[in-house]
Parts: sequence; structure tokens; C-alpha cells
Amino acid sequence: MKEEHKNIASGNVRILLYSQAAVGQGFKIEKINQKTKTETSAGTDSTTHPGTNVTVIDLFDHSESLQPMWKQVEGFKDAIYPIMQNAAKGVHLICYSQGGLVCRGILSTLPDHNVDTFISLSSPQAGQYGDTDYLKWVFPTLVKTNLFHFCYTHVGQGLSICNYWNDPHHQDMYLNSSDFLAVLNNERENPDATVWKNNFLRIKKLVLIGGPDDGVITPWQSSHFAFYNENETVVEMRDQMVYLKDTFGLKTLDARGDLVTYEMSGVQHTKWHSNQTVYTECIARWLT
Repeated sequence: MKEEHKNIASGNVRILLYSQAAVGQGFKIEKINQKTKTETSAGTDSTTHPGTNVTVIDLFDHSESLQPMWKQVEGFKDAIYPIMQNAAKGVHLICYSQGGLVCRGILSTLPDHNVDTFISLSSPQAGQYGDTDYLKWVFPTLVKTNLFHFCYTHVGQGLSICNYWNDPHHQDMYLNSSDFLAVLNNERENPDATVWKNNFLRIKKLVLIGGPDDGVITPWQSSHFAFYNENETVVEMRDQMVYLKDTFGLKTLDARGDLVTYEMSGVQHTKWHSNQTVYTECIARWLT
């Protein structure tokens, strides 16, 4: 299996929690070969965050990452919540790839979370629509133009990628069938919409990171909440209906001055979490 297939098929959920203290206790939750261990974080600069401990928790590994997104949200929520409870001054979240959507699910449904900064690292926040190697690996006989026939069914919604598949040519089907992204965005009727919005707005800062050379997230601007219209022209975040209607709090965060975006060229999807320049220029300053 190619590295891209392995990483994206596993969801590569990397969630780092940093406590708000002079010398923080950090908790890194990712899937690594069925192991759970504590180690010094390789993804943080020891000179800026000395003494940070890392807890690695293995959940939804490899093909298990195709489990429904809400199941993954609940599994990671159960693992993360006790850590949050022990961080009196709050935590920061760094969430990579599919993990960025898992983290949004956690932040929306956890009423007493204490997340200060939510950093979304190359995550398909507005959805996914593209013919990538990963799509061919999961659905070898389908392409983006006909995947809606499967994804927007009850069976299709049992797979994570279909939970955030956002076909710009079949928006009615997306809105009526999406059990995860359309609900999370409050585009689909949700009796808990106001509560979820208030929960999400407990964060103090939202940092969105992505770039044009990602090669997997399609369009790459989805990492910034931009997405295709029916002509497959990218419509920027501030012109998206979820922003204009402030369905889950994006416009409110922006108005508060608490929404930051970074565009980084030259970074492939599987390299975001190990790129020192990305960490130095886009992440480190928000972990204080």
C-alpha cells in the first residue's frame, strides 16, 4: 500500500492537546501500530515547549478509519475528555486531515470542553470532491462524478469518506443524505443546532492551514472552508452560505478576530504534520 493510501485510509487522526501552563503537559492522540505509549513530542520544538509529554492513543487504525465519522467522534471524545478535565487552564487542539472533522464533531457536541485554540491542519472542512489516488483505492470502480450514487445512500453513509463527500452537482442529495458534514454544518435540520454552535464558539481561536500542493484534499481550499460551486469554481469561505448564515459560528469567529488562515505551498498531504516550516510559521505561536 502506498504511503498516501496508508496515511489517508487510516484517517491519520493526529490530535495534540497542550495544557495552558508554564511547562505544559501535551497529549498527542494518533494511530500507531496498535500501541499506546508516552513519549517526548517529535512534532514540537523543545526550545519553545520544554518538558511536553505526549500520550499516543491508537483508535480507528488503517481501514478502521472508514468507520462512520460520528463513531470516531465518540471514540476520540471518550479518550480526550479525561485529559481535558485534568487541564485546569485549558488545552489547544491540533487536528490533521480527517482528524480535523473529528475534532469539529467533538467541539460541537462537548458542552464543557476547554479548548483554547483549534488548529485544523489540511482538513477537508468544507467537504471532499475529487478523483484522487485515495478515492481510487477505496472505490476502484467509481469516480467523483458517479460516487454520489453510492455515498448518498444509507449504506454509503456507513463509510467516513461518504460522510463528508460534498458533490457540488447534487446538493439536494447531499443535504438530504449527509449524516455528518451537513449536520455538523447545520445545513440539515438539527434540533441541537443552537447548542452545537454555542459549544463550538467556546474556542478562542480557529487556525486553518492548507495549501495548493496538498494533492489529496480537493479542492485544497476546503481546508479554509472554501468549496466548489456547480461549475466547479472555488467559492471562497466568506461567500459560502454556511459563513453568510453563520450556521455553526464561522462568521462569529471571524467577526471576533479569532479566525486565522495560512496558505503554504510545496507541502504534500502526508508531510504536513512533519514539516518544520509549517510548525514554525503556522503553529508554534498559537501554543502559548
